[in-house]
Amino acid sequence: MGSLPERITKYAVDLPEATPLCPAGLLHLGKRAAVDQALSRLARSGKLMRICQGVYMRPVETRFGQCAPSIGKALRNLSALWGETFVPCGGSAANRLGLTTQNPIQEVYLTSGRDRRLHFGGITVELRHAPRWQLAAPHRKAGDVIRALAWLGPTEVDESLDAVLPTLSTEDLEELSAARAIMPIWIAEPVSARIAHA
Repeated sequence: MGSLPERITKYAVDLPEATPLCPAGLLHLGKRAAVDQALSRLARSGKLMRICQGVYMRPVETRFGQCAPSIGKALRNLSALWGETFVPCGGSAANRLGLTTQNPIQEVYLTSGRDRRLHFGGITVELRHAPRWQLAAPHRKAGDVIRALAWLGPTEVDESLDAVLPTLSTEDLEELSAARAIMPIWIAEPVSARIAHA
């Protein structure tokens, strides 16, 4: 049957990449205290990665050796596990929209949950709690516009909207328009003025 660490390793190997492993989800393999101890031992030996307190993932085997699982997949899985929204920060959104050439040095995501740091080998992902309006239209271009404007600030709203609105589809504009009710007034007013004339 094998030791508990061996059973956990075998269980982890059969899971898709970036599947979170939590002690509570492994109680069919052993008692809680033993599972906690086994997970710590597996993380120390490099067979599992400790992403944050109570969450582990299996590293991915590549021809160059072991590496962290895909951060995108990991965040999608953690978002589902915790029931939280994660979206790239405003700086990343502004860069994607061509409103800045700056690339954030750190991997930062906004979340509906609490602040956390996630560790994927040498990469740290910072989750920062954000107000509801900054999480509107997750993974959509309209949401990127909102997050980019929040990051750029009130003095750059008009110029940024002039640059980005012509690139939006009708669907994107409708989503942006629908989100006005939760935006701060300094974004909602200029968005309303431009959408009215679009």
